[in-house]
Amino acid sequence: MHQWFREKGVQSMTLDTKDLLNSIMASFDRIGFIRTEDIPDIDLYMDQVTTFMDEKLKNTTRDPEHDKILTKTMINNYAKNNLLPPPIKKKYSKEHMLLLIFIYYYKNILSITDIQTLLRPITQQYFGAGEKAKGRVDLESIYREVFSLQEEQVEHLKKDVYRKYKNAEGSFQDVPEGQRDFLRKFAFICYLSFDVYVKKLLIEKVIDSMGEEAEERAAGKTRERKKD
Repeated sequence: MHQWFREKGVQSMTLDTKDLLNSIMASFDRIGFIRTEDIPDIDLYMDQVTTFMDEKLKNTTRDPEHDKILTKTMINNYAKNNLLPPPIKKKYSKEHMLLLIFIYYYKNILSITDIQTLLRPITQQYFGAGEKAKGRVDLESIYREVFSLQEEQVEHLKKDVYRKYKNAEGSFQDVPEGQRDFLRKFAFICYLSFDVYVKKLLIEKVIDSMGEEAEERAAGKTRERKKD
């Protein structure tokens, strides 16, 4: 009888493991990429902005029934912190929407200061360029290029996560069976967390270098003005 329960326990754990892995792989397919052609070409009021973002990105949240993608308070705070140019006559343009999408992805891993450093050159040089760009890069083309690169990474990420999961599944062979499932999931989370930790450090290092370069350029312009 005990042998029967042990066999059933192992079988159940194996099925749960397969279900979890399948669920993880399926979650990649729910990652929402808002394409530029999905964004209305007309300016939107704030309620329309929050509704649009909610419809397009709801499935990427942890709890789609309750989690908010974007709120009026968030948008107002982004404007106060100079992450987002102010609306024109209470309306937000397509370029506002593009910046909000960038902010949405950044805000979970970067500080407000880092996002400011990253987006300030974008808003200063490319926001509102539109037809004035005359063949030069504009905000919409930047967005399109960046997200085309990210879409290409999804398959690579699937393979990497699958490899980490399998490595974790093979760990803790010598611990009692009742503890093994938890410890393997813990190991999997540790693998993923270390990966995020290292990439976050690299991102911050690149942003710091961008900030230093901006300060050097500003100092150079100040010296030039003094000479004049």
